[in-house]
Amino acid sequence: MNLKKQFNTFNTSCSRREFFKTSAASAASAAVLLAGTSRAFAAGDDTIRIGLIGCGGRGRGAAENALNAAENVEIVALADVFPERLKDARNHFKNKRGDACKVTDDTAFLGFDAFQKLINLQQVNYVILATPPHFRPQHLAAAVNAGKNVFTEKPVAVDPVGIRTFIKAGELAKQKGLAIVAGTQRRHDASYQEITRRIHDGQIGEIVGGQVYWMQSGLWSHQRQPNWSDMEYQLRNWLYYTWLSGDHIVEQHVHNIDVMNWAMGAHPVKCIAMGGRQVRTAEVYGNVFDHFSVEFEYPNGARVASKCQQIDGCVSRVSENIVGTKGLADGRTLYDQKRNVTFKFDKQYTNPYVQEHKDLIASIRKGQPLNEARQVAESTMAAIMGRMSAYTGRELSWEWAMNASKLDLRPDTYEFGPLPVQPVAVPGKTKLL
Repeated sequence: MNLKKQFNTFNTSCSRREFFKTSAASAASAAVLLAGTSRAFAAGDDTIRIGLIGCGGRGRGAAENALNAAENVEIVALADVFPERLKDARNHFKNKRGDACKVTDDTAFLGFDAFQKLINLQQVNYVILATPPHFRPQHLAAAVNAGKNVFTEKPVAVDPVGIRTFIKAGELAKQKGLAIVAGTQRRHDASYQEITRRIHDGQIGEIVGGQVYWMQSGLWSHQRQPNWSDMEYQLRNWLYYTWLSGDHIVEQHVHNIDVMNWAMGAHPVKCIAMGGRQVRTAEVYGNVFDHFSVEFEYPNGARVASKCQQIDGCVSRVSENIVGTKGLADGRTLYDQKRNVTFKFDKQYTNPYVQEHKDLIASIRKGQPLNEARQVAESTMAAIMGRMSAYTGRELSWEWAMNASKLDLRPDTYEFGPLPVQPVAVPGKTKLL
């Protein structure tokens, strides 16, 4: 690929209004807009042709999972804002996947508008969204407008405005007969599926409470280079900026919150939270917290304790515990009230990261498209609500956060230039929007 030529796109500045407007406008002018999965394949051809948006480690991993999930799967297009990521991904798939890699110079796109160029390709019928979470709502809307089936990584937004955009796109996908599966892979894990089925059958009674945890050490960061602008530095360290990641309660802990929503068959109706930034105080950690503690209340009055941290040298725990009137449950086991095991899942392990793509591809080929948009949006919104409560020190209701909050973390422009870092939130002082 001619990277010098592509840099003209890479360095193009656009306002956020122009950036998100292009999702609909460009899709409408595309040569072919698919109406649904019944038109997703040429006659007699059920080949899945992947377009990957976001070529970092998770994006490459998700594409590998999809290639391993079924026969007749190819990767045909790539999009990213960083030239070395685009080049590395293309070389990776070419060297490792050979004939399954159909990416050419004309289907490798660079820049903030690269996602739309990829989505406009007629041959792409399976889009993987693996950029930082901030971009997910607009990328999904563009993909659905263009008639594409989508695998989207979690979380699916970083603020209530983004959640509403994502849900709207998910509803349009239903109307078009398009499939959407999310990277909340526990939903495709056989052990979680069996345990949740038994919970829904009443084997631990009515759920009265629970605890969900994602407590671990710190994660990676990239030292700033002299030629990096503010925007580039933040994108390369996206975990540490609320506008890009949603903070770690949203980006990571959403998995555990999703399990509780799944077991409950509902989303929380309110929450109260606290958190802070005690250890990760250096500039490299942007403006995120390093720990959160949230109490979620569900429609039946059950209260769930939610705890997450990313602090070196502390206890690690990643789990979900569900408490019922007749017993307890975790991801693989049911217990009675005396902690005696009543059921244990002991079947052979299957990789849920591959299974989620198997399920998505099978649903497309059967003409029975899965659509997980609302469930992952609601789990993401619960995590966002917890963060908003911790940042402001306020108790929040679902109704207000989902329908009335005006919080919108989008920057004014998308360009590789100056970008001020928003202050670290201070409970009791940070305004609730």
